[in-house]
Amino acid sequence: MNALAEELNAILAGSAAERLLSDMGKRMYFPKGILSQGAEADQKAKRFNATIGMAYDGGAPMILDAVRAAMPSLSPAEAVAYAPTGGIADLRKRWRVELDRKNPSLRGKTCSLPVVVPGLTAAVSYLCDLFLDPGDSVVLSDLHWPNYRLIVEERKTASGLTFPVFAGLGAARGYNVAGLEAGLREAAARRVAAGKAAKAVCVLNFPNNPTGYSPTLPEADAIVAALLRVAESGTDLLVIADDAYFGLAYEKGLLEESLFARLADAHPRILASKADGPTKEDYVWGFRVGFVTFAGKGLLEPQAEALVKKLMGVIRSSVSNSSRPAQAIFLKALEAPGYDAQKLRFRGMLEDRYKRSRDFLASHKLPSCLVPLPFNSGYFMSFECFGISAEALRLKLLDERGIGTISMQDRYLRVAFSSVEAAHIDEVFAEILAAATSLM
Repeated sequence: MNALAEELNAILAGSAAERLLSDMGKRMYFPKGILSQGAEADQKAKRFNATIGMAYDGGAPMILDAVRAAMPSLSPAEAVAYAPTGGIADLRKRWRVELDRKNPSLRGKTCSLPVVVPGLTAAVSYLCDLFLDPGDSVVLSDLHWPNYRLIVEERKTASGLTFPVFAGLGAARGYNVAGLEAGLREAAARRVAAGKAAKAVCVLNFPNNPTGYSPTLPEADAIVAALLRVAESGTDLLVIADDAYFGLAYEKGLLEESLFARLADAHPRILASKADGPTKEDYVWGFRVGFVTFAGKGLLEPQAEALVKKLMGVIRSSVSNSSRPAQAIFLKALEAPGYDAQKLRFRGMLEDRYKRSRDFLASHKLPSCLVPLPFNSGYFMSFECFGISAEALRLKLLDERGIGTISMQDRYLRVAFSSVEAAHIDEVFAEILAAATSLM
């Protein structure tokens, strides 16, 4: 094992983070090579800097006029220079400030400086690199973003251990906290049965894709209590808070901050990680900019920095760094006058589409073959199909009515109200009900 990896492991020794590390995570380190030497040169090479593989002219990176014309607000360095492996320092610091602003429970708690990664997919994938071994289990709700399975089962050859996302009937239907806890205990038991230490990993995605559900405040309290019970039983937990749709809760009494904030100092055996970014909440889907942040009770600042360096090793060994112009543009947006007001305007448009969807479903008699799953936030809602094929319904809507939806497990139909203009919401849902009725 590389001496730098051993040095980071020694810093983490005795922490839940160290016990949770995968074999790859234990081997990972950030090299003291070209990049670290280049960083030193940035500080000290006052005459000439002949370290980095970029071409300069007049003290600035060379930039084609055609490229400059496409990005007039960016300097050559912002437009075409390499970004640091962990991301632009000012952006990382600003995002840390944003985390405190948007998550009151996080204020005053210690967590790592966010690390920039190329999107939320990379955030989840890199966390699995660091903490997931072949044969481990990741606890997921049965309705989840399909890319989780591709990452967990195909890239990491681990297994997705699922539980029904909802429990109860009718108006009492809500988040299945007991199912989450049972899944975590099963994941830990599988490790113990294989002669390994008790460890479990879960992904909590709120608002949820594909259901568009966020937990109520009592449900959020129950989730934290369940995680604490599992940790108290002697299991080390990695909790990945996938906050891709953060800030889009549309009803009163819902959890509006990330569970990461509540878990940041919850228990010494819980390592909380936050995967987030501007993709959905700041409407820059193609930027491919995300963040990963770590926190845990008793996790010392040098240990948090050790985790950051290991994560940077994963980044360096895969994509090297994230897009510099995307980071530069987003940082400018965060600092621009009117940023909050612009963001609030778009959020209001999404909330209007949500309310129109909710009100249509509440005011119309639905065919028995379609039951809306609980939804209150995010971009989506989903129907559960009874007695008809969700895939057949999707194709009928697409081929006969020109409406695109997503079928899942041939049992559920996801509708992205986010991408339908408010004036057309009623029309879309009326067509869905008619198409479903014709299949009965």
